[in-house]
Amino acid sequence: MSKYEIIIYWSEEDQAFIAEVPELPGCAADGATYKDALTNVEVVIQEWIDTAKELGRPIPEPKGRLVFA
Repeated sequence: MSKYEIIIYWSEEDQAFIAEVPELPGCAADGATYKDALTNVEVVIQEWIDTAKELGRPIPEPKGRLVFA
């Protein structure tokens, strides 16, 4: 489980749950269920970190708190 803050909310427009990671710019995922969105964003977080490492970009330290919307 990630230590980054994850905000999950329902999007009427997308008809899906959206999971955003405010500490990692552009890091977000969606899912048909709350659990799907959370699972998907965990994968995207790791991909975001891996890409940042490959490009030599800084990786923000997680604040270490979880927020459940």
